[in-house]
Amino acid sequence: MADAKVIPFDDDRTRGGASARPARRRSVGSRRKNGEPAPVRELAEAGEIGAVQPLPTRAVEQDDVPVTTDARDEGGLERRIAGGLSFLRRRLTGDYEVDDFGYDEELTDQVLMSLLRPVYEKYFRVEVKGIENIPAEGGALIVANHSGTVPLDGLMMQVAVHDRHPAGRHLRLLAADLVFVLPVVNELARKLGHTLACSEDAERLLGAGELVGVMPEGFKGIGKPFSERYKLQRFGRGGFVSTALRQGAPIIPCSIVGAEEIYPMIGNAKTLARVLGFPYFPLTPTFPWLGPLGAVPLPTKWTIQFGEPIPTDGYPPEAAEDPMLMFNLTDQVREQIQHTLYKLLVQRRSVFF
Repeated sequence: MADAKVIPFDDDRTRGGASARPARRRSVGSRRKNGEPAPVRELAEAGEIGAVQPLPTRAVEQDDVPVTTDARDEGGLERRIAGGLSFLRRRLTGDYEVDDFGYDEELTDQVLMSLLRPVYEKYFRVEVKGIENIPAEGGALIVANHSGTVPLDGLMMQVAVHDRHPAGRHLRLLAADLVFVLPVVNELARKLGHTLACSEDAERLLGAGELVGVMPEGFKGIGKPFSERYKLQRFGRGGFVSTALRQGAPIIPCSIVGAEEIYPMIGNAKTLARVLGFPYFPLTPTFPWLGPLGAVPLPTKWTIQFGEPIPTDGYPPEAAEDPMLMFNLTDQVREQIQHTLYKLLVQRRSVFF
């Protein structure tokens, strides 16, 4: 595997500086330490304690009017508190696991998704369409447009898949190398299941039956001026199509409306961007003029629509090396996303409602 050739999806997204192969799957701490009491479930299965019975419903008299309260509500609160304490104990003792790419499913489900969910539901009020087009199991590649100056669209798409899909699937996003060299952001991205946007990592995830997300526009998409909003940029060299063909995974086009307006980019301080090592330095109507307040995104109304899957399992193995086929499929995906964007924009009543 060390000699495998790494082919980036887009040279604007992967410029080096991040390893394409994280550590092997590992347990962060010992799963069961000496002297640690066995869980209640195991004791019950062993017959050492009786089965847990539901708490009875009791009646409470108040002003001669009987009021029925379910004692199980109190039990539910106690279980939540116990679960929270157990979660903290596992984090402090290192008794949890991450996969080959650094993905921490427990932390993502219980903490990170809980932090992103209010932004998704209350701030951007995301509406999801076509979620049924995502398969319930098996590998699939979601290809979406990219915009917004700051890549919040990928995170919102991740919450949409996790919360709206009947199977509660996890979306593994392919990110640019810049993500993995930024302090704090690097660790959070790994915990959320993100990995480097290269064909090697994408193939490993698809081969394992994971749902993978890619935004081929890269920095050209999120860094484009506001005057070019909702106009798709070049989709790289079609590396994502080649990866899907090799794994026989369906390609699902995804169109996101609303992200373009959160930070209207009216200028680009290119000199400052070069000094800081960024692909661009955005100038918006509020940033940097209002300081930290200018970094708050506008509360636009979002729509995320997943299109019908484009199957790839009917092609022969050598199809992944056919440049004309890759070009045609790439153009088909791009045109479908662009057409859906225009349709959603026509149906939108307002940027904010």
